[in-house]
Amino acid sequence: MSLTPDFLDGNAAAGELESLFGTDMTMASGRCRGCSEQMVLAQTHAYLGGPGMVLRCPGCDSVLLRLVRSPTQMWLDAGGLAYVRMPVPVQT
Repeated sequence: MSLTPDFLDGNAAAGELESLFGTDMTMASGRCRGCSEQMVLAQTHAYLGGPGMVLRCPGCDSVLLRLVRSPTQMWLDAGGLAYVRMPVPVQT
């Protein structure tokens, strides 16, 4: 029996999410549709070992977001999030 979790924190998904959204998404916040917990995406549990990436709620373990990339396409399912709120980059 392993006491080591089989997930990483949401920061491990930063590169994939930035390639999709064009900005650092680790400080974007959201609310879980399953348990209504609010968190920043850096706090989610990231599973990266499969054919895609899965972010799960740290409170109830519901799937929040799935992202799969092929050589020509990306698929995003964020149906487990009631909303995502992103900070607007400061314009200089």
